[in-house]
Amino acid sequence: MRIEAIKQVTVAGAGSMGHQIGMLFALGGYQTVIQDVNEEALNKAQEALAFQMDKWVNKGKISESEKDASFSRLTFTTSLKEAVLHADFVVEAVVEKLDVKRQVFAEVDQFAPPHTIIATNSSTIVSSLIADETERPDKVCNMHFFFPPLVMDCVEVVKGEHTSDETAQITMDLCEKINRTAVLINKEISGFIANRILGALTKEAVNLYEEGYADFEDIDLICTKALKHPIGPFALMDLSGIDVAYLVNQQRYAETGDPEDKPARCIEEKVEAGTLGRKTGKGWYDYAKA
Repeated sequence: MRIEAIKQVTVAGAGSMGHQIGMLFALGGYQTVIQDVNEEALNKAQEALAFQMDKWVNKGKISESEKDASFSRLTFTTSLKEAVLHADFVVEAVVEKLDVKRQVFAEVDQFAPPHTIIATNSSTIVSSLIADETERPDKVCNMHFFFPPLVMDCVEVVKGEHTSDETAQITMDLCEKINRTAVLINKEISGFIANRILGALTKEAVNLYEEGYADFEDIDLICTKALKHPIGPFALMDLSGIDVAYLVNQQRYAETGDPEDKPARCIEEKVEAGTLGRKTGKGWYDYAKA
């Protein structure tokens, strides 16, 4: 199969990542289906995309006609079977839990055409932990977008030993079609490249905070002023969701058994309290005051 054979793309999961990934494909000219089992999530996704695209029109990033054409290529459904029945390429963007992802892959494999490529947008879970749920492991890979996908110009395409060269190449080509810079990771490693580097920085920042060396605001300030990072590690956790960081650490610990990979206590406390960052109005910072 070649990139020209990709006509319809399905994104499973309409959360903070999934709905924006779907919009990228629609903007790139693909018939796109966004699926989620939660109808409320689909409604919120449509509202968020309408708001975002109106902003783009007002800023001159796209025209009104381009916006309308993109939305005409988008459909939303709660039925995974309906969503993948005619899909040529599927991106899984559900919660960062291995058992949930494996279940989604098994269902997609059951209903999607034999030629369909299935990619996971997981930020840490390698596709070899999921591919055996399908009869097409050669057509399974990681396609890791960064948050927020409509802004961030990078996708890590991770090729496992099970992934065919054709699958990896089509996934790379697809990134180019939707105007995203793709980087091929030739060997699997949990967390891939960007998140391993970011994870090391975040872990050290959290350790310094828990040991009382500095408040989290000051650690963020040092990172932005001294290291010239656009955003500090604590503010970044708020942006992407503290629960996401928690689940990533949980998955890493499940794979390694190393206590050092467990979520930090201060992260656990945020998750237990439901203060997950911007999406809940409060995390490390209080956004209700903004």
